[in-house]
Amino acid sequence: MGRKLLPGNNPISFKPNLPNETGPPAHAIRSPLFAPPSGFCPATNHLIPLHPENKYRMKKSISHASTRFVATVVALVTANASAFDGLDTGIGNLYRLSNAKSRSISPENFTGEKGKGGMATEGTGKRSAKDAGLGQGWKISPSVRIQAGQTFTLAEIEGPGCIQQIWMTPTGNWRHSILRFYWDDETEPSVEVPVGDFFANGWGTYAHVNSLAVCVNPGSAFNCYWQMPFRKKARVTMENIGTDGMILYYQINYTLTPVPDDAAYFHAQFRKESPLKEKGIYTILDGVKGKGHYVGTYLTQEVRSPGWWGEGEIKFFMDGDKEFPTICGTGKEDYFGGSYNFEVRGTKRYGIFNTPYAGMPQVIPDDLIYVPGQRFGLYRWHITDPIRFEEDLKITTQALGWQVNAAGKDAYLQLEDDIASVAYWYQAEPHASFPKLPGRDELTIREQKIKKSDKP
Repeated sequence: MGRKLLPGNNPISFKPNLPNETGPPAHAIRSPLFAPPSGFCPATNHLIPLHPENKYRMKKSISHASTRFVATVVALVTANASAFDGLDTGIGNLYRLSNAKSRSISPENFTGEKGKGGMATEGTGKRSAKDAGLGQGWKISPSVRIQAGQTFTLAEIEGPGCIQQIWMTPTGNWRHSILRFYWDDETEPSVEVPVGDFFANGWGTYAHVNSLAVCVNPGSAFNCYWQMPFRKKARVTMENIGTDGMILYYQINYTLTPVPDDAAYFHAQFRKESPLKEKGIYTILDGVKGKGHYVGTYLTQEVRSPGWWGEGEIKFFMDGDKEFPTICGTGKEDYFGGSYNFEVRGTKRYGIFNTPYAGMPQVIPDDLIYVPGQRFGLYRWHITDPIRFEEDLKITTQALGWQVNAAGKDAYLQLEDDIASVAYWYQAEPHASFPKLPGRDELTIREQKIKKSDKP
């Protein structure tokens, strides 16, 4: 025997009816997300029309409850999707916890296994430890020897994960020490670069570098902070193509964690021409196929003519560009973050500089300007402005100088300099094969010859 639900009843809050009120008991009202706009009599199992005011209240409450339900579901899905994976760390998210596992490979723990560091009983530091009356756990294996012609595996890591920082200090000839990275099960490297050039020190002598991606500190401490995700495996090797052995101290810091589906793989490729194959044109990168984005350039240049050498434009040909590129700069010094020949007007010398994204950390010698034989090292990181491509990418720079010509007029001059470069980019695998790395003789840095008497 049902009774009409009166205005005093609140079907959404499930408040029980007071003794002087009429209407079904609170438990008889269905969930607000699914309840029909009517009362329910459990005795007769009949639906009873609601009082008009209660109809309005129920409809409004159903709407509010539905909104709350959807918001809750969205919040739960979003929270699950944004669970921190330990990647892309910065000062703005250091407080966030994750399930990522921190690991590190060095000569003190070749496998990076948990609880296996510092256990060596043999190594390059054994004698020093023994002479001090020390044993296991006291810097027995801080480095490795790589003999001439030997390729040494620095790290082999089972994924998924991400290399987050690398430190190393190699002896020997930096142009004859070839660093390679292999991702997953690939047989051709995604990174193949002489170690000095990879760390923006391409002339075989120390230059301080202070940038976001690469730091080089006294006396020859190479550091890189490029993030290098991998899914199945990461393998890092060093080949000594020189005639003498070398010693390498190194540490590769990484995390084991799932990587995003859209994570691309890190690549770096070295090129060198001396003299240029095409007068006035140097190719930084070509033959890249697939989707990705370009993130950096390191370039060395030895000038062969007096006067200013950096007028050449950097050109990015992408996604089917032929004769003309999509992106074209206005000059080499502009691309590398400088202007007006890098000259400090007060001193009439080149200004050596380091910034987070661009720099010219090396000028050899640094007390001259505009003379043939002078050497330069420059970097430009596209960290905030990556060059995105969908299908293919080619990058060139003009070797273009500025001189007073025979007619006494200022004019451009096509150059035939010694130029080498490293191109850094991310892309989806597989990648196209790299051109063959120059041989040892071509990589060798020749004795520098400066013509101090020449003037611009």
